[in-house]
Amino acid sequence: MAGRVLLFFSVLSASSVLGQVSYSIPEEMPKGSLVGNMAQDFGLNVKRLKSGKARIFTRESDGYIELNNDRGVLLIREKIDRESLCGQTTPCALHFQIILENPMEFYSVTIEITDVNDNSPSFEKNEVTFKISESAVSGAKFILERAIDPDVGSNGLQTYRLEPTDNFVVKLHDQADGTKNVEMVLEKPLDREKNEQLSLVLTAVDGGEPQMTGTMQILITVLDANDNAPVFTQPIYKASIQENARVGTTVVTVTATDADHGSNGRITYSISNIVDHSRGIFEVSGESGEIRLIGNVDYEKARTFQINIRASDDGGLVDSCKVMIDVIDMNDNKPDIKIMSKSNMISEDAKPGTVVTMINIKDADSGENGIVQCSINDNIPFVMKATNNDFYTLVTDGQIDREVASEYNITVTCSDEGVPSLSSSVTLTLQISDVNDNAPVFERSSYEAYIVENNTPGLSIFTVKARDADWNQNARVSYILDDSSVNGVPVSSYVSVSADSGVIHAVRSFDYEQIKDFQFRVKAQDGGSPPLSSNVTVKMVIQDQNDNPPQVLYPVQTGGSVVAEMVPRSADVGYLVTKVVAVDVDSGQNAWLSYKLQKATDRALFEVGLQNGEIRTIRQVNDKDAVKQRLTVIVEDNGQPSRSAAVIVNVAVADSFPEVLSEFTDFTHDKEYNDNLTFYLVLALAVVSFLFITCVVVIISVKIYRWRQSRILYSSNLPVIPYYPPRYSDTLGTGTLQHVYNYEVCRTTDSRKSDCKFGRAGSQNVLIMDPSSTGTMQRIQSEKSILDEPDSPLEQKPPNNDWRFTQGQRPGPSGATGGPEVAMGTGPWPQPPTEAEQLQALMAAANEVSEATATLGPGTMGLSTRYSPQFTLQHVPDYRQNVYIPGSTATLTSNPQQQQATAQQAAQQALPPPQVSAQPEPPKAAQTPASKKKSTKKEKK
Repeated sequence: MAGRVLLFFSVLSASSVLGQVSYSIPEEMPKGSLVGNMAQDFGLNVKRLKSGKARIFTRESDGYIELNNDRGVLLIREKIDRESLCGQTTPCALHFQIILENPMEFYSVTIEITDVNDNSPSFEKNEVTFKISESAVSGAKFILERAIDPDVGSNGLQTYRLEPTDNFVVKLHDQADGTKNVEMVLEKPLDREKNEQLSLVLTAVDGGEPQMTGTMQILITVLDANDNAPVFTQPIYKASIQENARVGTTVVTVTATDADHGSNGRITYSISNIVDHSRGIFEVSGESGEIRLIGNVDYEKARTFQINIRASDDGGLVDSCKVMIDVIDMNDNKPDIKIMSKSNMISEDAKPGTVVTMINIKDADSGENGIVQCSINDNIPFVMKATNNDFYTLVTDGQIDREVASEYNITVTCSDEGVPSLSSSVTLTLQISDVNDNAPVFERSSYEAYIVENNTPGLSIFTVKARDADWNQNARVSYILDDSSVNGVPVSSYVSVSADSGVIHAVRSFDYEQIKDFQFRVKAQDGGSPPLSSNVTVKMVIQDQNDNPPQVLYPVQTGGSVVAEMVPRSADVGYLVTKVVAVDVDSGQNAWLSYKLQKATDRALFEVGLQNGEIRTIRQVNDKDAVKQRLTVIVEDNGQPSRSAAVIVNVAVADSFPEVLSEFTDFTHDKEYNDNLTFYLVLALAVVSFLFITCVVVIISVKIYRWRQSRILYSSNLPVIPYYPPRYSDTLGTGTLQHVYNYEVCRTTDSRKSDCKFGRAGSQNVLIMDPSSTGTMQRIQSEKSILDEPDSPLEQKPPNNDWRFTQGQRPGPSGATGGPEVAMGTGPWPQPPTEAEQLQALMAAANEVSEATATLGPGTMGLSTRYSPQFTLQHVPDYRQNVYIPGSTATLTSNPQQQQATAQQAAQQALPPPQVSAQPEPPKAAQTPASKKKSTKKEKK
């Protein structure tokens, strides 16, 4: 790029304007050409350009320059023609700003457009005609139209050449505005007789490379002699005109005189030279020399106009003058407001001085008409600050509170100082985002609520309400019951509060007589982060309800004796017999008591005070009045509904105590008799009802139990394996066992719910078959004391090897004949059962033993605990072939005939003889030291 870069920075009053850079480029550069590296010149990072959304702000509508954010360079967007952009103005420059966001910044850029020689000089007319008298003397001047070259500087118009130069030469005269007037000067007099017509060529040459030219042909007609040329009254005319003046307005009038007469003295006015911006704006009257306005004059476009007026007579002599027209500025332009960058939302906790909007303001007028003052509406926390000549920033001026105003409509008004003043305005809408800076506030500083006692738990009592001035989530209020206690009990057991609505509910039913009021605190907490909260004290007042009847304190009602008040027969009217004293634990009108006489032996004798309960006589007591007087007094409170209590007052009308005693003895007896009779009747009714219900329940239970028993027996398919544990009972006291044990089996028909326990040594154990019992060993006396003995027979002993013996070798009644004790019915059965009952008991016991490994725990008769792990049921002899009945010589076998015979024999031996006066004690087994110790302990007990 053929250009130069001028880089300089300026320190401005506002921190948002960081610097200014200037570039110089030639015109007519192709599109996309590089102007300059803006990022490098300003010292910016390319990432900053992207994050700040860098863009170009310019007031001109045509965008000749574009910004490449990826490279940080300025490029040509459209080809620039300096002549159409700036005309003859030098220097020609483009001014714009680079705007950055977050934070807001802008940089000023100026690009100077240098001229290139792309335009050749040109004349407005290709041909011009002069009539020159032959009498024109040498040195006569003829003003020529100057050429126009849009280029400037060295590329602009530099000189003129006139060809041929036989009679005329070209001379240039510099003007004050920098232009040059072209004059054709007569050097050699004309001779009409030689050349009546002359043709000259005027060439305009510029100074560019390559050099460019323009030509105009001059046709000269040589006239007869006219020796006086017109002369203007003054060489320069000055005038002024207001901008926006109406078309047709006369600006100035020029005047020229000619000493000749006739046609040679008639003057014609015309405009000879006019610059581009003056074309089509002014005209001159050819006859009067009056210059009039034919176009619009705008001070902002052109402040001065220069017109060259030519005066010529008919003889071809001319003169010229200059007219300078100044344009007077009028206040016809409003200040123009452009928003460079703005924020639509700002947080309410923004610090003072935060930039909200950047504004560019321009007034095209000049002087006081172009001086602009900007202001914003009052009573808002914002202020306008001027950062540069035409740049302003809108910043915060104090704390912002969203609760005071959630939105601001900021009107920026800019006015100039012209007369009359012109102004323009723009309205900015700024939203304020919320910050959780307000705690919830209750509607009251404290609350007092009332609730009637005996309320229903869960009853809604009242509502606390708190409001939060914040918005959305920050204003969402939740209510929490503060942790405290009332008389040592957490307040949460009394009341609860709804977290969303603040409704307070009663958790329990209150009793006024126990608690009359209490206080607690409710916390309101918002949903902000961090949350803010406030507390309020709530006083709960329990209101009394008439839920307690009056209580009579005097006279005291006793059940065993009669208390009577004595009234002498000489008592006068109004005699105070006694006073009924009662209280009511309620309060208020619920405790106001009134007394009434409900029943009396003689209602005409006594009365009761309505308020004080005093019983007085209302007439004179006489001898006819009965000694025993019974008064029933009702004590009633004033509640709604009212409650009452009755008291019986016994009054004795007598003068002596013995008389009273004799009269009231029968009364006491009758009362006691009636009370006892009522008690016994009620007791008998309760007993009969209880027995009836018990019988019904027992019958139903038995029916259900029998039904279940039948279901279990029919559905069971378990094999019956009778089993006799070691040390079974030996009623004869013979055999090889160390001790004689009996086993008491407490069973039900459902063998799965039965237990087996060892009984005590001796012959006191009985096999009990109780279908309705699920417990065991209920008939063993002093079971606890037996369990406490260290050598108790309930301790399980290791199995005896006698079970491996054959039936003939096994001790017991099955292997020997019955002794005399058997014949006498001295077996272990106190009341010998039938054969069928014995068989049923043994078969059920066998079923129990077969399930012992699955149903009994450690310490019972289960095989799993009594024998080694190698022991299985295949080692157990088939006792179904020989089943022994303890206390009997009968043997059950698998042979049906043998079973029948054995059963008959056992039945005969088991039945006791009908006539036996005494039963000798069965023989006892030899005692071991352990059994002796046990016996000694029992004897001590």
